[in-house]
Amino acid sequence: MTKLFKLKLIALAISSTLITACGDAETNIVEKDPIEVPDDGHDHGDGGDHGDEYTIDSLGRLAILAGDSNEANFFDLDDNELLDTFTLTNDSNTLSSSPDFRYAVIASRAQDYLGFIDGGLWREDHGAHLHDYKQSPEFSSYELTSGSRPTHLVKHDGKLAVFYDGDAASGTTASVKVLTDNDITNATATLPGISYDINMHGVAEPRGEHLLATIRRDDAESTSNAKILPDQVGVYHFHDGEYELEQTLELTCPDLHGAAQNHDYVAFGCSDGVLLAHQHDDEYHAEKVINIDVVGDLRIGTIYGHEGSETFIGVASGHGGPAVIVSINPAKAEMEEFEWQLADGASAVSYSFSANGEQFLVLDSLGFLNVLEAHAHDDHIHWELAGQVDITQEDVTTMPEGMKFSITVAQNGQFAYVADPIAQHVVQVHLEDLEIEGDLELTFPPAAITWLGIAEKEHEH
Repeated sequence: MTKLFKLKLIALAISSTLITACGDAETNIVEKDPIEVPDDGHDHGDGGDHGDEYTIDSLGRLAILAGDSNEANFFDLDDNELLDTFTLTNDSNTLSSSPDFRYAVIASRAQDYLGFIDGGLWREDHGAHLHDYKQSPEFSSYELTSGSRPTHLVKHDGKLAVFYDGDAASGTTASVKVLTDNDITNATATLPGISYDINMHGVAEPRGEHLLATIRRDDAESTSNAKILPDQVGVYHFHDGEYELEQTLELTCPDLHGAAQNHDYVAFGCSDGVLLAHQHDDEYHAEKVINIDVVGDLRIGTIYGHEGSETFIGVASGHGGPAVIVSINPAKAEMEEFEWQLADGASAVSYSFSANGEQFLVLDSLGFLNVLEAHAHDDHIHWELAGQVDITQEDVTTMPEGMKFSITVAQNGQFAYVADPIAQHVVQVHLEDLEIEGDLELTFPPAAITWLGIAEKEHEH
């Protein structure tokens, strides 16, 4: 195996590049006076181009959880300024973003808790123009505490589906709640969703008026080896404020775990392959892509998809063992192993598509950000390594116990942000140049990181 060459950067230049955002968003109720964006108070109903009078150029903001305390820290990426620090309700938390990237979502599974912190950057569609707002981060009083064991949080096209596993020991059942950034802003009391009559470790994918969610059958009928894992998928349709089961896909998906979607398909990981659901009007057709030999006894339990990518990325792994990365082409119902795999001694700690879906990122335990790109050869799509960025100058064996490198991707340009708990900083990586262009120094080891701000959105696919 070719020895990997590590490029060590002696000095890091902070980029002054500003990204102009464009796109649409649902109208929010603003409880505070917005700042920094002028508005003349007149209704420009002519539909004309009013330029950038109402828009904000900003790299966005970072929410970072501290690894040595129960604090969430918010930084402005334009000047690396610490905007605010919030003490969280619980000690054990996960961090993600809301569907339109305005809010940081704080989840504590063991405490049945979801909380939200307003990052302070958002956009409203005023019809004749897009209107951006900027304010200080603020802890929201809105909380979700009625579900049991919030586990899989999936966002797509402006909606967030929270799957609550339930708990057999306490007799609580599984459920799903679906919300938007508007719901968080308006503190919506009753959210649409699903109530099951049994607990399960499941997942739900929001897709327009539909919600594709897992179904756990009776243990005697289930094809899953671990009976807490579902083996079927139901299609729920939103009617009169509720989701109603309209279709159950006939194909089973044993030990179902992991799901993703792109523009045309929804994919679910099974022990024997990947279940694909393809929408035709209001019905879904299902087919199975059987595991290839390299997957062996492993299960594809994690799947990544993107609206701009024709293929899904699947990760097959066991507990603590090596991972096999595969691509799934739903149009051809094919699966193939990546020609590139992790270096000896390295394990993947995080995966992500880039904002436009043209690159797939694999952050490994040795401190390399591996950037892959899709190429078409002989009517087949192959993912190839475009390059690597060494994001740490530290000895990776000194990683604090229980911690790891983490990554988040900006949704308004070609930047990824990688948190290094050893050096206690975050580096800004330009994904086209494959170079480090910024460095955000911290006073704590970062445990989790997510980007917040005004996202660019694709108008057509």
